[in-house]
Amino acid sequence: MGKKLKNTGLIGLGVVAGIAVSLQFSAMAQKPVEQPLPLEELRQLADVYGLIKSDYVEKVDDKKLLTEAISGMVASLDPHSAYLDKRAYAELREGSQGKFVGLGIEIGESEDGYIKIVAPIEDSPAWRAGIKPGDLISRLDNSPVKGMSLEDSIKKMRGEPHSKVSLTVLRKGEPEPLVFQLTREEIQQKSVKGKIVEPGYAWLRIAQFQDPTVDDLAAKITELYKQDPNLKGLVLDLRNDPGGVLQGAIGVAAAFLPKDAAIVSTNGQLSDSKQIFYGRPEYYAVHNESDALAKLPAAIKQIPLAVLVNSGSASASEIVAGALQDYKRAQIIGSQTFGKGSVQTIRQLTADTAVKLTTARYYTPNGRSIQAKGIVPDLAVDEYADGDGLNALRPREADLDKHLVNDRDQEGVRARHEEPEEQLRLVAQEKKRKPLEYGSGEDFQLQQALNHLKGLPVQMARPETRVVQAGAASAGHGGGK
Repeated sequence: MGKKLKNTGLIGLGVVAGIAVSLQFSAMAQKPVEQPLPLEELRQLADVYGLIKSDYVEKVDDKKLLTEAISGMVASLDPHSAYLDKRAYAELREGSQGKFVGLGIEIGESEDGYIKIVAPIEDSPAWRAGIKPGDLISRLDNSPVKGMSLEDSIKKMRGEPHSKVSLTVLRKGEPEPLVFQLTREEIQQKSVKGKIVEPGYAWLRIAQFQDPTVDDLAAKITELYKQDPNLKGLVLDLRNDPGGVLQGAIGVAAAFLPKDAAIVSTNGQLSDSKQIFYGRPEYYAVHNESDALAKLPAAIKQIPLAVLVNSGSASASEIVAGALQDYKRAQIIGSQTFGKGSVQTIRQLTADTAVKLTTARYYTPNGRSIQAKGIVPDLAVDEYADGDGLNALRPREADLDKHLVNDRDQEGVRARHEEPEEQLRLVAQEKKRKPLEYGSGEDFQLQQALNHLKGLPVQMARPETRVVQAGAASAGHGGGK
């Protein structure tokens, strides 16, 4: 579909960049290999290893060769399987725990090749220094960021606690670049936030599913009901939530569904990958802790609910949206989601390394596979009143090389084919917008969700802005107002 923009969703420094995965940690108890090893291919591998050692232009470290061989073998399977070296494994664990050592900024790529500040995390080094949404980082410690991958720039901003890093920032309205000297520190990131947006209506946002998410959700819901005991509607915001810990998704869905409801099922080669996960504490309590949902107000099970999603909503976000949609517990509003319907299991190899391996597909309670398709909203609503922003240009699971097919709907997703001129128009239009603050009065999709909860007219997406299942006539409930 021409050159697509990379996903500029939430990327906390220390959180897995891009589309995160639903995680299950497991010991090395894999299925026994039933067939003999392919000796001829193993001999070829040994021959190539020997050729590199003897003929390559310079000496190559044995460990590097073997590590890269492992990494390439795993990465060849699908976009989400990977070998995790010491650093990658540590970052994954930190991300799932909701804490990391860094500067405390949520970032994305800008159209000009710079790093765009989405938002500073409250009370972080970046927040205290005065970094603002919309700022563009042009240099890191005097190194230009143009030509630097987002992953490499994240690594440069990470480091040891109390170490320093210099950021050169371009800010609209400032004639000269601004230079900030920041000290890295451990950041505690809350995955859940919310507020009363108007009397009787609340907004609850989950940025990523982490170990503390269910506890944070329960605390925030309790707080909202204390502020307004007579809530009439709730908007659950999962936009640009890339996923995360599977237990978090189960717990969030369980908070709104009937007791013991089936939330998600999985299927793969291993017997323990053929499971149904229910809304019970044993399925969502990460460390066998007490049930965080037990003391929630009973009204949370019946409150009218709308769920906001977009093309950056993936994995665990899709589990929640799919379950609430199947039970007709909520109206799903926004853009078609990313379509990551696979489960990754972390198999630890050494104390510091592991393999992240795709071991199953997951399915909604009604048996729908989300893989390479995503969740089609009940009400298709664009990100802005005049269009869907860059959602149409973001890659989805179906666009990734070597992605798994949808085993229950082979047609999958019909990708949109934007002409280069239309891509340039959308990018130019996006540059003129000020950064969208979710939950604000300028949040168009939130306002439409509130209109729906109140029974007021909702401004629907234009048909040309949608991504739908191949062969389907339309998505959502049609265009117009």
